[in-house]
Amino acid sequence: MQLSRTQGSPAQGSRAQGSRAHIRVALAASGWVALAATALPGGWPLRWVPVLVFVALGPGLALLVPRPGGGSARLETVALAAPLSLALAVLTATSLFLLEAFSVALFLGALAAFTTAAAALPGGVPRPAARAHGTAPPEVPAGESR
Repeated sequence: MQLSRTQGSPAQGSRAQGSRAHIRVALAASGWVALAATALPGGWPLRWVPVLVFVALGPGLALLVPRPGGGSARLETVALAAPLSLALAVLTATSLFLLEAFSVALFLGALAAFTTAAAALPGGVPRPAARAHGTAPPEVPAGESR
């Protein structure tokens, strides 16, 4: 039996699936690490760097991490992760302020719980490049628009 270049070997498939699982576990843990980092003394880089990176990228990457069967579309994933994460952070912070319950611990806990749930789910947000991986965009006839 001969394998095509796009199919890969079964060993490569299991390695890719294992690496995706490690990425998803790391994303799920990142929020809880950021929450634990808030216990460190104020002003330490070990306190604010994990929080900043998690809030800016964690929830978005958890939603967009490549899933089995999807194309890699890494550039699109990175380009969408930060705006998506920041939008979720703004919605969470606004909700907590409106409920008059905002605290850093509650804010990070809510985002960490969301990120853990998103990383644990088998599905993901469909991305146009992931769906069209390996195909050229459809041509538009002259005189027509999309």
